[in-house]
Amino acid sequence: MQQPSTDEHPVVQHAHPTAGVYLRVATILVILTVIEVGVFYVPAFHSILVPALLLLSAVKFTLVVMFYMHLKMDSRFFTFLFGGPLLLGLGMTMGLMFLFGAFALRR
Repeated sequence: MQQPSTDEHPVVQHAHPTAGVYLRVATILVILTVIEVGVFYVPAFHSILVPALLLLSAVKFTLVVMFYMHLKMDSRFFTFLFGGPLLLGLGMTMGLMFLFGAFALRR
């Protein structure tokens, strides 16, 4: 019996980050978390509390997805497969929040 040839379907090797890269990303995530806590407790930032926390959490989410879920090293198709429905869900959520008055001005 013949062994199947591996030449027909070559295995593509990705260069995975080293432990140092993961430690740097973890350090950045800790720094962003400390900034989030600082923004919450400093009274001067209360006027921009929600946008600042949303921005910081979006940056943290992006770092986690890119490095710890390995989307940075995978095919662009997988990034689209993850990001497309995420953007669709975010758009639907924002649309429903506008529709039902979650962003209405309250006096």
